[in-house]
Order: sequence, then C-alpha cells, then structure tokens
Amino acid sequence: MFRQDRTNPSTAISNWRGRHDTPKAWPSTATSTWLNGGLFGAAAMTAFGGIITQYEDSGTTYRVHTFRGSGKFFVSSGSADVDYLIVAGGGGGGEGSSGGGAGGVLTGTAAASAGTYTITVGTGGQTKNGSEGTSGVDSSALSVTATAGGYGGGGSNDAGEAGGSGGGGGRGSYAGGSAAAGQGNAGGTGGSGTGGGGGGGKGGAGAAGSTNDGGVGGTAGTGLMGITASTVSYAGGGGGAGSGTDAAGGGAGAGSGEDATGATPNTGSGSGGLYSTTGEPFAGAGIVIIRYTV
Repeated sequence: MFRQDRTNPSTAISNWRGRHDTPKAWPSTATSTWLNGGLFGAAAMTAFGGIITQYEDSGTTYRVHTFRGSGKFFVSSGSADVDYLIVAGGGGGGEGSSGGGAGGVLTGTAAASAGTYTITVGTGGQTKNGSEGTSGVDSSALSVTATAGGYGGGGSNDAGEAGGSGGGGGRGSYAGGSAAAGQGNAGGTGGSGTGGGGGGGKGGAGAAGSTNDGGVGGTAGTGLMGITASTVSYAGGGGGAGSGTDAAGGGAGAGSGEDATGATPNTGSGSGGLYSTTGEPFAGAGIVIIRYTV
C-alpha cells in the first residue's frame, strides 16, 4: 500500500478560490521536492570523459567511459553506483629469457557523484636486451589502484620482479616474481638451462622454463568487463624464451620466431622474453573502464 506519511509533498498552498463544484479552478503548480527514492526515482547521472559508448545486454542499457590514456572523469550532475575495470601496465620481458608479468586487474563498484575524478592509465614496460626488463606503471581511478606488472629477470637482476602479476624468473633456476593479492598470479621459475620462466597473468601463473624451452606466459583474465556485451580478456603474461628462440607477449607460449614480441596495446599484458636477438618490444599499456546503467 502507498504510504502517504513517507512522502515529501509540496508545502505550497493552493490558490483555488472557487466553490468545490466550480469547473475552473487554480490548483497549485509547485513541484514536490521528493526525488531521491521517491515515486519518480533519483535524478539521472550526467558524466563526461574518455571514449563514451553505449550498449545493451540482457535488457539492461550501459553507458561506458573508456580511458586508453590518463584523463578526467567529470560528473556534472546526479549520482550513481558505477562499475569499474582498472588494468595496470604490463611488465617487460628480460634478456634472461623471461617473460614480463601482466599488470594487475581490479574490478568492483564505487559511488560517483558530482565532481571531477582523476584517471591514471599506466604505460607498459619494455623487454630489454642484456638486462632485466622494465616495470609497468600503476593505473588508478575512483580511489582504487591496480599494481603494475613485474619485469622478467635478466642481467644482474635474474629473479622476476613482484607486481600485479609477477615477472618470470631468468634462466638458471631463478625464481619468478610474486603477485599482488587479488590482482594476478606469480611468474614462473627459470629453467636450469636456457629456458626462462613465463610471466604471470590474471588468469593463471606463468609456467616454469626448462632446459631448452621457455615457460608459457600466464593466461589472460577472461569474462572481464568490456566496452561491449562481448567477452573481453585482459592481462596475459609474456612468454619465456628458449634456446635459440625468443618469446611472444601477451600470454602466448614460448616463442618460435627470431624476435620477442610486444603485447596488444591497452590490455596490460606482459611482453615476451629475449634469448639472443636485439629487439626490445613493449608490454601493453593499461586501461580504465567505467560503466553505469542508463
């Protein structure tokens, strides 16, 4: 039953001056201030920033703000609970044949109201010749920070670096890097021979290297929120290199080509490890996605 005592009706007084049976009256034109949680719901949120798209999934319409680089999320009016996906930059592979770890991934819901929110999208690290790779950079939004991917071991730092997902350990049985809790997985241990460990990914740990073959990079996280209703994957670990071959980035297995490869941009994936070539590809930069129902 409708409870009138729980409303916030207009307090304006009607200026109707006629009799109760007068056909032409002057009812009050004041509008009730009962908006939030009332009969007509809260005011819709209006926001700007990033690449704005919209799609429908199972009868629900979502508006999406996608940030492929750092920027501002500006809410001009209203408020809403928004879903977020924050992916940090992936780590670079190492010359120790090790793959770079994927950037950390965080999802959740936060309250957004009128104001300006700073969005930081982390860049990816780089596979380096003759040394360990370089780390990725953190991504942050709505007071939440995803940790950058760890570099793959090599040179004077043969152990994989800890990160959102850990970098693979360098050849010679060096340990893979550990992962930030809830954001990714550890890198694989380097092999006793020439095979480097695979970098960790959101969907799984990097595999250990062997005598000759590099470890497979950890798989990407699947089913994560994207800019359409399609399933989107982010944050695969870079593959470890083996004897005579270098490795692919972004969760691929041990490389079979002559050059280590980089990762797909804005996926937060790690880049592949180096065995003997001079290529120095980059890991994937991160991404920030904010969506809400319309």
